[in-house]
Amino acid sequence: MGQLPQLMAPVTLGDQAYSAIREGIISGSLKRGEKVTERGLAESLDISATPVREALRRLEQDRLVERVGPRSVRIAKFDEGELREFTMIEDSLRALSARLAAQKSTAAQRQAMRELLDRADELLSQTDGVSAGSQRERELVVEILDCMRQFHAAIDQASGNSTLIQMLHMVDAFGTDERRDSVLNEVNSDRRGIVRERYRQHRAIYDAIAAEDGERAEQLMRVHSRTSNASRLAAHFSG
Repeated sequence: MGQLPQLMAPVTLGDQAYSAIREGIISGSLKRGEKVTERGLAESLDISATPVREALRRLEQDRLVERVGPRSVRIAKFDEGELREFTMIEDSLRALSARLAAQKSTAAQRQAMRELLDRADELLSQTDGVSAGSQRERELVVEILDCMRQFHAAIDQASGNSTLIQMLHMVDAFGTDERRDSVLNEVNSDRRGIVRERYRQHRAIYDAIAAEDGERAEQLMRVHSRTSNASRLAAHFSG
């Protein structure tokens, strides 16, 4: 049999509902522990309940929601032990992703990474001209964090390993909103310098990937992920 053409999978309403609800969880619009109904989500998305039901089944598999009734779920909330284990998994997966990206990334993928870092540097330079703790500084920090999120996603894609990408897609949803809030709090404290140091680690990781140095990229990413997650967990469970 000859080679058949590849079919493009259509983006269904279920796919769109899954992405929208997942983003709501990641961004914090849907709070951890909050109970939501299929009907309420469907009304919010202006669609029928059927694609929402399909999306929630997928989110249950991702462990982002927990079924509490025939037509209702609760946004998953995890205890300290579970979250610490999730971060350990994330540290290892991101380190492996960086190693593979150094070995397999294309010139176009590396350029995309560099452009994200350059954009973040431009935003960071703008923070020097605004008042510490101001709303404008907060807006700039959130934009920088979005660039960094895209940077990590670009590394994941450059790893070229579909299984690893799917696993990272799952762990990426655990605590993204808390990471953002943790960084914003650190920026407004005496830990501002530590945040800047973690930020600079991204450029070092990129340089190792661009140099095709998988071992160094893996080491740098492991340290970066571990320190970032340690800070987030400390903030989450303090007091």
